Amino acid sequence: MDIFYTIDEKYLQAVEEYRYGESPKCLQLLNEIMAAHPSYARAWYLAGQIHYQYLNDYQQAGYCFKTCNELEPAFPDVYEPYIKLLAFLNMDKHLMVVKRQALQTPGVDHAVIWNLLGQYAERHFDLTEARHCYEKAYARVIVTEQMDEIESSLKRISAKRLRKSAYQYSLS
Repeated sequence: MDIFYTIDEKYLQAVEEYRYGESPKCLQLLNEIMAAHPSYARAWYLAGQIHYQYLNDYQQAGYCFKTCNELEPAFPDVYEPYIKLLAFLNMDKHLMVVKRQALQTPGVDHAVIWNLLGQYAERHFDLTEARHCYEKAYARVIVTEQMDEIESSLKRISAKRLRKSAYQYSLS
């Protein structure tokens, strides 16, 4: 039987289980942490990741991410998956609130956040907003692979706008 002396040690064990793909064991450890220390935000974050990625339990994932965000708003890791989930669930108002928080939190990759927002706008056929978001992402990107992805998104938006405008007729 494992004996953990601190909550951090137990959390690190849960992280190791998560990395090795042992999500049931990880979730068990996280549930123990959250029961004993409900204000330990990182446990809520990792539980949200498991519910989102492995269990497809979006309601529970949202609850875990929201709880983590409320307990520790300065924890930057929660914002990317939380925004992905909110975009997937089409929760517009809450998405905008979390976006503002994310862009004000040190350590959050703004290029990733703007890229996600661009994808969200593009899925909702708001090509002007999508282009705006992709341009903001491009201005902040520092990884070449991300830059290539954003460039291809901008080209895709331009192609969609051209195709859309090709069908515009006017009477004179």
